[in-house]
Amino acid sequence: MEKHPLHLKNPELQTSPEVNRAVERQEDREDVKVPNDPSERIERYMDRLQNIFLNPDERIRERNLEMFKDKIYDALIIKRENFPDSYFELQRRIARERGQAVQEIPENLREQMMDVAIEDQKVSLDAWMDYLTSEDAVYPAWFKYYAWNQIIKLSQFDKERGEFKKRTDSTVAPYPDIYREPLAQIADVYEKVKADNKNLKEPEIREAFSKKFPNLYAELISKSLAASMENREQILGEWVKYEQGRNGEAEKLFQSLEGKGTGWCTAGHSTAQTQIESGDFYVYYTNNAEGVPTQPRLAIRMDGDNRIGEVRGILPHQEVEPVMQEALDGKLQEFGGEADAYRKKSEDMRILTALEKKHQSDQPFTKDDLIFLYEVNSKIEGFGYQEDPRVTELRQGRNTEEDMLTIFECTRDEIAHVPSQINENTKAYVGQLEPGIFQKLPESLKHVYTSFPEKKIRRENVEIGGKSAEQLISEMIAAGINISDYAKSMLKNREFVPGKNPGEATLIRLTVADLGFKTNATTDQIFERAQALGLELCPPDTGPNYRFKYRNQPLKEWIYVGMKQITDSDGTPRVFTLERRGDGLRLSDDLARPGNEWRPVSGFVFHLRKSES
Repeated sequence: MEKHPLHLKNPELQTSPEVNRAVERQEDREDVKVPNDPSERIERYMDRLQNIFLNPDERIRERNLEMFKDKIYDALIIKRENFPDSYFELQRRIARERGQAVQEIPENLREQMMDVAIEDQKVSLDAWMDYLTSEDAVYPAWFKYYAWNQIIKLSQFDKERGEFKKRTDSTVAPYPDIYREPLAQIADVYEKVKADNKNLKEPEIREAFSKKFPNLYAELISKSLAASMENREQILGEWVKYEQGRNGEAEKLFQSLEGKGTGWCTAGHSTAQTQIESGDFYVYYTNNAEGVPTQPRLAIRMDGDNRIGEVRGILPHQEVEPVMQEALDGKLQEFGGEADAYRKKSEDMRILTALEKKHQSDQPFTKDDLIFLYEVNSKIEGFGYQEDPRVTELRQGRNTEEDMLTIFECTRDEIAHVPSQINENTKAYVGQLEPGIFQKLPESLKHVYTSFPEKKIRRENVEIGGKSAEQLISEMIAAGINISDYAKSMLKNREFVPGKNPGEATLIRLTVADLGFKTNATTDQIFERAQALGLELCPPDTGPNYRFKYRNQPLKEWIYVGMKQITDSDGTPRVFTLERRGDGLRLSDDLARPGNEWRPVSGFVFHLRKSES
C-alpha cells in the first residue's frame, strides 16, 4: 500500500490528537468508518484544514484565518520575558559603532525595541500565512501543511553559509523570507513520491526526499540565488503562449524556466502543470547573446478564459523590472477591459520609475509627483506580493510637513490638528476623530487624515434613490458588474426599500482603526462609534449605487457598507460589500450579526449626517 509523504516524513502524525479529532468529526458527520490506514487518516485531516484555511470563498478563508491568528501569534511570537540580554547588548554595540555613546538602554527604549521585533515577527508570519492560503500558491493542502510546520521552526536564511539558523523561544529575528521557486521544486519531489512510492528508487528523488526540509530548502535557495542571468540589459525578445489543455505544454513551460532563477513557483514541474490546467500561461523571453529568446523576464497567468490571474516579474517579491514595462504594456492591450486593473498597476510603476530617476538626478518633485508618492488619490499598486520598496525609499528623508503644504496648497496655520483649530480658512485636517467631528469639518474640506499620509478619510458624493431593485440589477449586469447570489437575494428582499426620488448622498469611507478601535470590533460597536462621530447608517440602495461610481477599485479590496442589515435568502443578516476580484467589479455581501467581529483594517462606508444648523 502506498504511503503518504507526510506519513513517511512524520510517522506519528496519523495518531496525533489533531488527526484523531478530524477523523472522529467526519465519522460523526457522515456516519461512516474511516479505514484505519495512515494515508486515509491523514487525508481526512487535510480535508479539514483545507475547508478552514483554503476555503474557495476568499472572504471566508480570510475570516477563518483571522480567528486563528491570535492563537498562532501566542504560540510562535517571542514573549517579552524571553528576549535575551545579548539582543540589547548587540543594539548597544551597533549604536556605539554609529558614534552614539550608549552606556545603558533605558527601559522605555527596550520596550520600543521589543515592540519592533515582535511586529517584525508577526509581519513575517503573516507573509507565510497569506501566501500559503492564497490562490497563487497552487500546492496541495498537505504540502502547505508540511511546509508551514517546517518554516515555523526556522530563523532567517544565512546566504553566506547557505543554511538556516535554528529557531528557539529566544529567537528575536523574523521568520524566513519566502523563496517560491525552491519551494515549488520541493513540492515536485514530494508529489512524485505521493503519486508512486516506487519513485523513491530513483537515486535523485530518493536523495532529495531523504534530506531534511531545512537542508533541501537551503540548498535549492542557494542554487536559485546563484543562477546567472545573461544579457540583463537586453529587453528585446518575444512572448510565448502555453495553451491550457494542450498536451506537453506544462512540460515545455517547466523546461523553459528550469535553472533560470526567476523566483516563480511555476519553475516547479507540478506547479507548472496546475497553472496550465487553470488557464493559458504567457512568458516573455529576452534574447541571449545569439539573439535567441531564452531568458524568462515576465509572466502572465490566466485564470480561465481571458481573465488575468496574476502578472509577475523577476525582481524581489516578483515585481516587474522597470525596463520591462513597455513589453508588458503592449501585451496587456490584447486583453481589453479585463486588464484594466493591471494597466493601472503598470501606469503606477511607470510613474514610480520616473520619480526614482528624478530623485537620482536631484530634480525637485512637483505637486502632482507628491500627490502620487503620498497616495493622496489612490494607492500605488505594483505586480509583486509586497509594496514596491521604492515608495518607502523615495519618502525617506523627505520633510513630510513641507510636502503637505505643497499638496494641500496651504500654510501651516491652514492645517488643523484638533477640532478647536478648525475655521473657515482650514484646508486640511490631520488629527484624531472626535464625537461630532464631521459636523465641524467644512463641506469644502477635501483633505482629512487621522495621520498623514497613511490614514486618509475619503469623502465622496453618490447619487442614490429613484431606481427599483430590478433596475439596479439590470443596470449592473449591463455594466459588467458581478452580483453575488446573496446580494441578489438582499436586493429582492422586502427590507430593501430604495428612496423614491433621486438625491445626492455624502459618503465617508474609513477603517475600523480610524474609528478608534485598536483590536477587532463588533458590528454594533462599529455602528455606534460611527454615529457618535456624526455619521449614520447608509440608505439600503447605497451599496449598488456606490458600486456604479467606484470603478477604479484596487484588486482584492473590500469595502463594507455600514447599513441596517438585510436578511438574505437563508434569513441571515448581511450588509453589501464592494470588491474587485480577478473577474472584475463585484457587488457582494457579508455576514453582519450584531456580535460579528471586524478587523481594524476593515474598510466601511457611512452616510454623513447633515448638520442641524
